Amino acid sequence: MHIVKSVGVMSFAKIMGLVYGCLGLIVVPFFLIAGLAGSFASPDKSAFPFAGAIGVAFTILAPLIYGGMGFVFGAIGALIYNLVAKWIGGLELELEVRPSAPSAPYPLSPPATPNI
Repeated sequence: MHIVKSVGVMSFAKIMGLVYGCLGLIVVPFFLIAGLAGSFASPDKSAFPFAGAIGVAFTILAPLIYGGMGFVFGAIGALIYNLVAKWIGGLELELEVRPSAPSAPYPLSPPATPNI
């Protein structure tokens, strides 16, 4: 068993920011559909004339917002993990060692010739 005693806060925050940014891309089509539906929903366009534009703007901002929040909450989560891991121990992992690629049956470089 291997134990993860500490997590790099910035490295974890960067990974979580990218992961949540990618998850934000998943919701983009839904925001586009909602924005388009909002622009066509009201027969009176003067009530809320920018409904479609706001939906498109939020579509562009959604991955950035998700990524930023993933970064911040990833950093907070890593800090909390490091604190809790000091008290109760870290996360236990069981790792399996994979056999490496087979080695050549002969040396890859020729043997050195003696200087005569």
